[in-house]
Amino acid sequence: MADRGCALEAVPLPAEVRESLAELELELSEGDITQKGYEKKRAKLLARYIPLIQGVDPSLQAENRIPGPSQTTAAAPKQQKPRPTNSRDERFRSDVHTEAVQAALAKYKERKMPMPSKRRSVLVHSSVETYTPPDTSSASEDEGSLRRPGRLTSTPLQSHSNVEPWLDRVIQGSSTSSSASSTSSHPGGRPAAAPGASAATLTGPVAHAHIGVPVNSRVSSKIQQLLNTLKRPKRPPLKEFFVDDFEELLEVQQPDPNQPKPEGSQTAVLKGEPLAVGTAWPPSLLAALQRWGTTQPKAPCLTALDTAGKAIYTLTYGKLWSRSLKLAYTLLNKLTSKNEPLLKPGDRVALVFPNSDPVMFMVGFYGCLLAELVPVPIEVPLTRKDAGSQQVGFLLGSCGVALALTTDACQKGLPKAQTGEVAAFKGWPPLAWLVIDGKHLTKPPKDWHPPARDAGAGTAYIEYKTSKEGSTVGVTVSHASLLAQCRALTQACGYSEAETLTNVLDFKRDAGLWHGVLTSVMNRMHVVSIPYALMKVNPLSWIQKVCSYKARAALVKSRDMHWSLLAQRGQRDVSLSSLRMLIVADGANPWSISSCDAFLNVFQSRGLRPEVICPCASSPEALTVAIRRPPDLGGPPPRKAVLSMSGLSFGVIRVDTEEKLSVLTVQDVGQVLPGADVCVVKVEGTPYLCKTDEVGEICVNSSATGTAYYGLLGITKSVFETVPVTAGGAPVSDRPFTRTGLLGFIGPDNLVFVVGKLDGLMVVGVRRHNADDIVATALAVEPMKFVYRGRIAVFSVTVLHDDRIVLVAEQRPDASEEDSFQWMSRVLQAIDSIHQVGVYCLALVPANTLPKAPLGGIHISETKQRFLEGMLHPCNVLMCPHTCVTNLPKPRQKQPEVGPASMIVGNLVAGKRIAQASGRELAHLEDSDQARKFLFLPDVLQWRAHTTPDHPLFLLLNAKGTVTSTATCVQLHKRAERVAAALMEKARLSVGDHVALVYPPGVDLIAAFYGCLYCGCVPVTVRPPHPQNLATTLPTVKMIVEVSKSACVLTTQAIMRLLKSKDAAAAVDVRTWPTILDTDDIPKKKVASIFRPPSPDLLAYLDFSVSTTGILAGVKMSHAATSALCRSIKLQCELYPSRQIAICLDPYCGLGFALWCLCSVYSGHQSVLVPPLELESNVSLWLSAVSQYKARVTFCSYSVMEMCTKGLGAQTGVLRTKGVNLSCVRTCMVVAEERPRIALTQSFSKLFKDLGLPARAVSTTFGCRVNVAICLQPNRLGKLAEQGTAGPDPTTVYVDMRALRHDRVRLVERGSPHSLPLTESGKILPGVKVIIAHTETKGPLGDSHLGEIWVSSPHNATGYYTVYGEEALHADHFSARLSFGDTQTIWARTGYLGFLRRTELTDASGERHDALYVVGSLDETLELRGMRYHPIDIETSVVRAHRSIAECAVFTWTNLLVVVVELDGLEQDALDLVALVTNVVLEEHHLVVGVVVIVDPGVIPINSRGEKQRMHLRDGFLADQLDPIYVAYNM
Repeated sequence: MADRGCALEAVPLPAEVRESLAELELELSEGDITQKGYEKKRAKLLARYIPLIQGVDPSLQAENRIPGPSQTTAAAPKQQKPRPTNSRDERFRSDVHTEAVQAALAKYKERKMPMPSKRRSVLVHSSVETYTPPDTSSASEDEGSLRRPGRLTSTPLQSHSNVEPWLDRVIQGSSTSSSASSTSSHPGGRPAAAPGASAATLTGPVAHAHIGVPVNSRVSSKIQQLLNTLKRPKRPPLKEFFVDDFEELLEVQQPDPNQPKPEGSQTAVLKGEPLAVGTAWPPSLLAALQRWGTTQPKAPCLTALDTAGKAIYTLTYGKLWSRSLKLAYTLLNKLTSKNEPLLKPGDRVALVFPNSDPVMFMVGFYGCLLAELVPVPIEVPLTRKDAGSQQVGFLLGSCGVALALTTDACQKGLPKAQTGEVAAFKGWPPLAWLVIDGKHLTKPPKDWHPPARDAGAGTAYIEYKTSKEGSTVGVTVSHASLLAQCRALTQACGYSEAETLTNVLDFKRDAGLWHGVLTSVMNRMHVVSIPYALMKVNPLSWIQKVCSYKARAALVKSRDMHWSLLAQRGQRDVSLSSLRMLIVADGANPWSISSCDAFLNVFQSRGLRPEVICPCASSPEALTVAIRRPPDLGGPPPRKAVLSMSGLSFGVIRVDTEEKLSVLTVQDVGQVLPGADVCVVKVEGTPYLCKTDEVGEICVNSSATGTAYYGLLGITKSVFETVPVTAGGAPVSDRPFTRTGLLGFIGPDNLVFVVGKLDGLMVVGVRRHNADDIVATALAVEPMKFVYRGRIAVFSVTVLHDDRIVLVAEQRPDASEEDSFQWMSRVLQAIDSIHQVGVYCLALVPANTLPKAPLGGIHISETKQRFLEGMLHPCNVLMCPHTCVTNLPKPRQKQPEVGPASMIVGNLVAGKRIAQASGRELAHLEDSDQARKFLFLPDVLQWRAHTTPDHPLFLLLNAKGTVTSTATCVQLHKRAERVAAALMEKARLSVGDHVALVYPPGVDLIAAFYGCLYCGCVPVTVRPPHPQNLATTLPTVKMIVEVSKSACVLTTQAIMRLLKSKDAAAAVDVRTWPTILDTDDIPKKKVASIFRPPSPDLLAYLDFSVSTTGILAGVKMSHAATSALCRSIKLQCELYPSRQIAICLDPYCGLGFALWCLCSVYSGHQSVLVPPLELESNVSLWLSAVSQYKARVTFCSYSVMEMCTKGLGAQTGVLRTKGVNLSCVRTCMVVAEERPRIALTQSFSKLFKDLGLPARAVSTTFGCRVNVAICLQPNRLGKLAEQGTAGPDPTTVYVDMRALRHDRVRLVERGSPHSLPLTESGKILPGVKVIIAHTETKGPLGDSHLGEIWVSSPHNATGYYTVYGEEALHADHFSARLSFGDTQTIWARTGYLGFLRRTELTDASGERHDALYVVGSLDETLELRGMRYHPIDIETSVVRAHRSIAECAVFTWTNLLVVVVELDGLEQDALDLVALVTNVVLEEHHLVVGVVVIVDPGVIPINSRGEKQRMHLRDGFLADQLDPIYVAYNM
């Protein structure tokens, strides 16, 4: 690489041109100049030199990547002696990296990625004017954070008209040495169009949706795009699998046979030089302090600056000594609690000092040491809920801290409680606060001496450290270690008496404490402390102080160098010639090298000598690990390594040769400290020594490391007492080593190289990636326009047994939606190319919203916590589960099921009991006389009107709970006669004609129904249209009227007007209605004769309903089936004329219709009718009615139960005072065509237990299209209860959800993983037989299999009248036969999956009780990856994922799983849900979500039975009619 500069040697640019260019780039990177202005100025500067390169073929230029002008700065510095080639004159890393990123992006063809759509209102997070731009300064703590020097924006995609085209090419070809330009240099220098650019041509963010867009609208095209993206297989599928508990097959990543393996010899322990003997070291740090404080009291010790850069106070050694003594005396003698001294020697004391007050901190620190107390420096808590403050509280609590020292000013600024005391912070122990300003301290008497002290093993101080997970631990440093550290640093850095050191670092911990507070005192040095606040205002301040104080040493981080680069223009008069050491504290970070090189480039002309830059590596546990030394202190020349990123991910060091793209360039961090031994051990498992070409964790054995994690013995042992062993297992030393948490290797000249931190390590599959490297790649993708540099967090979360990478960045407020999305898609591609790893989730959050670490920077663990809790509130999210998740279980291959070949022996199929069950036999239950007499319902009604004319049958309640209409037997009979007369005379209908009954729920509907039967017409009940919503409800009415071929519509006057209104005309063609009759005031007439059907098989009525899958179907019910249905219900529920039952159901179809219109007439009981619609204005109506009428039996739907649970949850007390008492209820049955909703029924029971509802009263029923009542679970009632005949309570079982996906039923214990509770759907009705059949082969199944429920009973419907849309499919629904076994019985197929299980309980006849469990509708199931999923299971998981998910529905579209989520919260928080939904579905169901749609509450359509209509939702989504808040397309 060193010879790359040759092509330009011929054209040396003058120094001032180079300087101006560097300035220009910095201006551009900070956004002080537009791209256009930059191009202009740059072209102007280069105009004189460019023709010289004109002859070079542009394609060569791009190929050889001719280094740009600023490169030559390094190559030919002011005619000094040529520097050795291994110094830093090759292009430094940021630049290699940027080019790598560009080239990588160029490889991606224009792959279209669908852009998420977002509702406009969400885009306006807040107007740009109100934004405070974030504190970009606060790049991360390690902040080099990502502040890559140099030009950070790209040459824009189009050629600029004001630059000659060839010039443009040259400018692009010569990507400047520190550029992070993002246009990929193709041969020919043409910028490659950004792979994400195509996204911009897609439609922009969705404004309000239009209704009625054709289905192939935008959504579909986006999904199409998504499918195209997903069709390209990401990585070759792997062959082997491991079995993950039971039959779950998760793919395990097999090691790649071609992956690089370490080949070197075993490393040895590297020994540092011995600590110098013969130097007159002071016996302890306090002895040194006493010596300087008494012999050199005027010598300056520490100068503090204000935010203007003025020296506000200089602490002399004399003052430090006297004030520390005063403090020590005060602490030991003046603080008491209950007449006991508050503190004993060895107690821990918190030091809470702001970053701007090093003087008071130093006094506090040394005062504690003098008093034999242990200082625990922590950050100043700004608010009660600072990021990580709770963890700090945990540390203080575990250290037993009871006292905090602080300054007057700081104490005033702390949050206060009402009492004026400092508020208690979340998670903190109760603390006493002591202000240590001079006036609060007591002067010690002359004869008082601090407790004597030698540097022993006792703890000197505790330094806090935050781990990757966010927990805060305290590292204890003993007096002996403290002294050894000071000596080693003094020797390594060659510190001498009275030297001046400028310190920009935090003086409370790490290098800032070790150099600027401890070692400095040992050597009587003068420290100039530069507060963070001053650096933010004036980034050059540290350089100016070095210059004005003629400082010999400076202590900085790479971010400080970077900032000063940006601010140095116009400062011609600074000189750094006095520096002999510029210590770069975060020299171990991958991006520090670029800051060091850029800094040298610019400041070499200001007297900075290259050998002065001394990167060092440190860790909280081992303190300083290594530091580069200038040649005069015996340091070897610096080196750098260009390593293959792919090799590093396997933990192997390969110097990169062929593949120039994915490399990591690292600089050495110098030599091991004097007196220390260092070795490199394997990261996991036994600490074997690494091979020479292997990356491992660096371990240190020296007297200068920390000694323990305070109070944590277990992890202390593993970290501070590691015994490295050789390959043969022999320990390498008799003394334990301390693990540093740094990953690296020992290079040539025994130099230490660090390639990452254990904390930032993410293990994906079998490869290791470093968070910092991924950040660096993301930053090389022209970031400055869209995100803030230094405000990027990368961490991993575990989803489905593997680490998944998450990248979060703060977005600039002016970045447009398309730009940000494009940037995100390019970042994904760059990371994929360079690191060969997929990013699971990329999120952009509004500026200034990520939690900050104390000195700027991002609090990574807190960010991760917020991400996992759904509290990050991003404004843009891109999830890529399809590409990242490669360990999903193997798709299932269907096995051929039991065929006729397997012998059927008795009732066993392949060794299992055949799954079949039946209700009680009808024959034994009643004399068949009565059954024959009650064969036709019109006859029954006439008989009742004759024998018990005044017996009340119906009471209808309104919303206020008052009775609005009633009907006795005779009244109903007479009203039915009038309707029959009107139909025959007015409408001139003949026998067999169909009549649509469009009535609100009430007695009119029932009278009209019997009126039709009286004249031989076939009634069809239809729910009336909703006056406020004609557009959607009227077409359904019209469709039922047409499909049922109704010759007449019977209705009320009000509805008749509605059907013919103008509004109706807008929705349907009103001219094509058949005759419409209103029955409000028809004349009192008798019919000559009431029609008697010639045969019981004649059609009695049509039952129309829309299934959840959106299919409208009408089933035919014969007179025989109708009376058989009533008879079964009467027997099961023991209904007699003396009974009262309360019904809160819709009367239009299914069992609801039967209970309203048929059963009372058949059994003679009184029905209290409560229309569910009335509950909208009075939720307690139904329960009050039950209580008022003392109903023992009541029926409701799930939607009614949900309304009561949600609406009356807090009002049970109020209801009790109103006298509502539910102890009369024996059984409350939920009428449903779905799996019982256990959670809802249980919460209903618990909630209303307070009102006397018996614990076991609530039960469920099951019916469907082909048979409206298969199971009903009445509770024990009446006479039979004593004999125990009503059958056992419904049982609940727990099944394994994963087995269920394979159509198998495996019972597990409650609470076991993947368990799903299912409850029996009720007791099978008399005369009903049920069998479980295979959905495809139609063979009978055994008990442990999930199959379709088939039913045979006298009250089965006789067939479909019509199925609107799917006629052919349903021909065999009513007349199916098993393919083998009992092939004679005719069954109806219910279309529901379920299983039977013989329980231990016995029923009335003494037989074992067979329980029927309904799992879900077959039409609704999702076939994904060869397995069968029930939407409700996925929805349950999703609703649990976050508290603001109100409801959820899932469906598939072209094999993509679409999850629609109703957001019950702020629109700004909508995007939090995307990742949580994706995670939970992956974890619990092993499915990758394709699209997440976030909508307002109430968007998911629900039918009258309370079932979700997922197909309607799907159609609405595809037609773009949902007006979603956000649609995320997972890649």
